[in-house]
Amino acid sequence: MTTLETRPADRERDPLVMSFWERDTSSDLVDHTVGGVLAERAVTHSAVTALIGTRHGDGAELRLTYAELYEEALKVATALRQLAEPGEFVALWAPNNVEWPIIQFGAALAGVVLVALNPVLRPGELDYALGHSGARVLIHADSSRDYDMAEVASSIAGDRSDLIVISLSERARWRADEVAADTLSNVPHDPLAPVMMQYTSGTTGKPKGVLLSHRSLVNVAKLTMEYVGIESGSVAVNPLPMFHTAACVVATLGPVWVGGTVVLIEQFAPAPVIETVRRESADLLFYVPAVLGAILESVRGHEGNAPHVTTMFGGAAPVPSAMIESAERVFGSAVLNVFGQTELSPVLSATRRTDSRRDQLTTVGHPLAQVDCKVIDPVTGDVLPIGEVGEICARGYLQFLEYWKDPDATARALDRDGFVRTGDLGSMDSRGYLTLAGRLKDLIIRGGENISPLEIESALLAVDSVLDATVIGLADARLGEVVAVVVRARGEAAADLREQLERHARAVLSPYKVPSRWFLAEELPLTPTGKIRKFRVVEGIRNDEFHELL
Repeated sequence: MTTLETRPADRERDPLVMSFWERDTSSDLVDHTVGGVLAERAVTHSAVTALIGTRHGDGAELRLTYAELYEEALKVATALRQLAEPGEFVALWAPNNVEWPIIQFGAALAGVVLVALNPVLRPGELDYALGHSGARVLIHADSSRDYDMAEVASSIAGDRSDLIVISLSERARWRADEVAADTLSNVPHDPLAPVMMQYTSGTTGKPKGVLLSHRSLVNVAKLTMEYVGIESGSVAVNPLPMFHTAACVVATLGPVWVGGTVVLIEQFAPAPVIETVRRESADLLFYVPAVLGAILESVRGHEGNAPHVTTMFGGAAPVPSAMIESAERVFGSAVLNVFGQTELSPVLSATRRTDSRRDQLTTVGHPLAQVDCKVIDPVTGDVLPIGEVGEICARGYLQFLEYWKDPDATARALDRDGFVRTGDLGSMDSRGYLTLAGRLKDLIIRGGENISPLEIESALLAVDSVLDATVIGLADARLGEVVAVVVRARGEAAADLREQLERHARAVLSPYKVPSRWFLAEELPLTPTGKIRKFRVVEGIRNDEFHELL
């Protein structure tokens, strides 16, 4: 296994004419399983602290070295082998307790597929996921915040006689006292085998089960850490939800790859995250824009007391340049932007410290090594010239295996050359750098003009009185669609807020892009990963849930 290597420089290339980046092969892929990475670190970094988190039930802090984490994971693997056969599905429904990554590694070592479930799922949603996945086992927390998960799990168990339901409190059922000899001798070695199923966050329609392999997860962790220059032994604070790939892949396997320490935040709140960064002298903080925005808001007016953190790394939704600059100023950080999706395990591109200022603030960086990337006309499928906006597509080791039980959706997600169609609009420059322009399905067509909501949102977020903004298209008999925006104000909204924002919009945007309808909201509907549910915003406008600014 290649360990803790630095990323070689990209080979020199001629400037691109068409928006097609052929994969850079200067960084090697590894054929390793998730469990194999931990096994290697247990040898090479046995005494290094691998994981810090709070225990389910009593909230006690647990600190595990790599040797201890590996032993705990093997005990989980021993127990899981008595409950499920290799290749079967084991669901984990829990918040960010320290048991989450232990079970993640234990499931990988047992050869079962971990189904990662959002702890806020309501009974019908949980029942759907369990039925759709065909999970053999459900391991659940007893509660998350004020949600009685134990009661919900108990009711589900009564309806599913074929499902083994185990509480995290029943430690003896999901963790063996000793490591069985056959666990050590039968650790899975096939990197192409499925290891995890993630459900899409559901910004539209029913969630799909995205099946991912050991190879894709391990190499995304490896190549992401190498590309952005995360140093060996880095201490990383993770406030992101573990049921999502950003947390359980980039923010867990990533630090493990570099022999670092994962500090897991059980429930996000700005003050505890800041204190944890300070207490652990963290080098790395993972974020999504909603998390970073909340942290910045909490230190507003007290910037001088913020702890230093070397690198902030995240994405999941477009990151406004003003937010990047604020975080750099307040925390003295290099704020790196990442782009991808669950179907890409989840990272396609990222910015780096060595990128130009413009690239750091306005792009989502360059594709990682070993990935082909292109921008196509979403109708014809043809590759576009550089600089033209189209659908971003990617192909390589990182792509998902399939949408579980949905071959038609799997086929629709791939183009004629086997690229994953991301559904994201963007452009590529002559160096291969990507700039986002919004979601394909979010595109507003006003009187025949194509309008990207992202451009308008970015313009409004530059206004100090705006805390958040989302732009959508509303049906219009004359123009087809008109531009509408829902904003959250910072503090009490001024009586002339619309006038202020409209004046700013007209100064920086073409007239046809200026919103014609303006709404004010106290909160915006978010997915658990911080993306705005735009279909719910449209429903909210229809149902008069937001105050219209006239």
